[in-house]
Amino acid sequence: MSLRLGDTAPNFQIATTSGDIDFHDWAGDSWVFFFSHPADFTPVCTTEMGRTAQLSGEFEARNVKPLGLSTDSVEEHLKWIEDVNDTQNTSLRFPIVADKDHKVAQMYEMIHPGESETAAVRSVFIIDPNKKIRLTMTYPMSVGRNFTEILRVIDSLQLSDAKRIATPADWTPGGKVIIPPSISNDEAKDLFPQGWDELRPYLRLTDVK
Repeated sequence: MSLRLGDTAPNFQIATTSGDIDFHDWAGDSWVFFFSHPADFTPVCTTEMGRTAQLSGEFEARNVKPLGLSTDSVEEHLKWIEDVNDTQNTSLRFPIVADKDHKVAQMYEMIHPGESETAAVRSVFIIDPNKKIRLTMTYPMSVGRNFTEILRVIDSLQLSDAKRIATPADWTPGGKVIIPPSISNDEAKDLFPQGWDELRPYLRLTDVK
């Protein structure tokens, strides 16, 4: 059965470059950016691992723990990290799952036979502190991820949870947000005392911080 938004992210116990983990225990009260790679020592993956490490402060500021996955061993991962650090001028500290038997890749449907029978495609799962899957994205193996978009989505999800809003197309932090149609004007007066612009009864824009 496919994993869908709102589903509980499946738990697993597995070896990583930071030792053995129980996924749900390791995640704790944090959000998780869980992302898979086809293999170690591949060019696109190396840049993605490096970029995640470079953005460690951005993830930490959002209470997000990155967790990588590749279908190779811990020993191979550790050697690869040396290359990542050297070529990407960074220091990779987040754990990388060693999924040599494809246990987690199969559980999270990261193996797409049309791309490869054995290698995990570039899957992204954003998982909230309640262990609910809030976003999924799947890139082909040849296309590197857009980390600006990943951070933007996390910002949107966290703001939506905190303020009961939705975000419009191409929203970035600081931009106007949408008051959902499920919130009446009477309720909106209490939630958004700053007021709003009503383009249509179903399309109300406001500012929040």
